Amino acid sequence: MNLQINGEVQHQAEPCSVAQLVERLQLAGKRLAVERNGDIVPRSTYAQTWLADGDQLEIVQAIGGG
Repeated sequence: MNLQINGEVQHQAEPCSVAQLVERLQLAGKRLAVERNGDIVPRSTYAQTWLADGDQLEIVQAIGGG
């Protein structure tokens, strides 16, 4: 399965949910926003939102500062 993540095509060997992808990308526990095919994915639905071949994702990590 090929996903476009932040403009870069990445191959995933098996289907996964948004939650599983976040874990694979070592972003679990971080403050971030995920957009799938132009729609924001609510954090509460990450585990139930399954990705499909060709999905386009934007993953943005919040950065604190002052």
